[in-house]
Amino acid sequence: MNVPENPQDQNASGGAPQRAPEPSALLSAQAPAARPAARGTARGLFAQPLLMAVVLLVLIVLWQWWDSRGSMAALREEVALKLHESDTDSRDARVTARSAQEAVRESQARLAQLDGKLTESQNQQVALEALYQELSRNRDEWALAEIDQILTIAAQQLQLAGNVQAALVALQTADARLARGDRPQFIPLRKVLGRDIERLKATPSIDVVGLTLKLDQVSASIDSVPLVIDERLAPATGAPRPEGEGFWARLGYEVWDEMKSLVRIQVMDRPDPGLVSPTQAFFLRENLKLRLLNARLALLARNETVYRQDIKSAQGWVDRWFDARSRQTQAVQSSLKQLAAASVQIEIPTIAESLNAVRNYKIVRDRGGR
Repeated sequence: MNVPENPQDQNASGGAPQRAPEPSALLSAQAPAARPAARGTARGLFAQPLLMAVVLLVLIVLWQWWDSRGSMAALREEVALKLHESDTDSRDARVTARSAQEAVRESQARLAQLDGKLTESQNQQVALEALYQELSRNRDEWALAEIDQILTIAAQQLQLAGNVQAALVALQTADARLARGDRPQFIPLRKVLGRDIERLKATPSIDVVGLTLKLDQVSASIDSVPLVIDERLAPATGAPRPEGEGFWARLGYEVWDEMKSLVRIQVMDRPDPGLVSPTQAFFLRENLKLRLLNARLALLARNETVYRQDIKSAQGWVDRWFDARSRQTQAVQSSLKQLAAASVQIEIPTIAESLNAVRNYKIVRDRGGR
């Protein structure tokens, strides 16, 4: 630092100290003197190969540093772009994930509703199946009770009246009722019913209804059949009276007619004329009706011995007490002969096997239900 030589100059400037000159001014003052020395130094530097190699190496390093700096800048820009793109993709992914989460939540809510509805439907299905089983059980019980009642009535009809056709219809009705149920467990019952149906079909049939109607017709016609006592001879016709005779001749003819009417001559085919009073005739007809009614009861009971005895007694009474020359009597005798020729005694099978099978099945079903 240079110090001014004249302190008065400092005072002359107004009493303030004078400012020192700037370094740049000093360098510019010294530059003309240093330029020849720098040129000499540069020549010396280029004259040394090692120094040039170092300088070249420094330049190469600087160039590589500059190039790497540019590459790093480009890489930073590319990384920044990639990061920006990844940020954008990340935002899109977050939005998509958020939408997916919302969709998943909605799906889960719907799935929960569907699960609830499925559980409710399953419960309803279970309840319906239980109700169906209960109704099915009740329907089967009603069907079995109905079949039991039908077979019981048919067995009574078969035992008391020997009505094979009614028992056959009852068995066929029961089999049709089981067939409508379409239950595999009813197959053994249907087999038993089928055996009884075949047995009843093989039984010889008796026209009980026809024989009963014929007995009723004979009994109803008894009141109109004439008795032997009711038979009357035709009035005797006298000889023709001569015309133009006198009073005494006509009187003689009239007296002769009256005398002939007092005596009747009748030829009887039977030794016993069967003369009865009107009161006895009434009881005779009623007793004959009772015989026919007893024969009807024996027919329904399949008692052939009693049936034939009553028909034979009725035939004997008709032959003895009724007029054989009357058409009504002949019709009654013809009907009694047809009734006597009919056979009413047959071996009637029973349906106890079917009835027992139905009742045993009901017992087993009730035990299984408990």
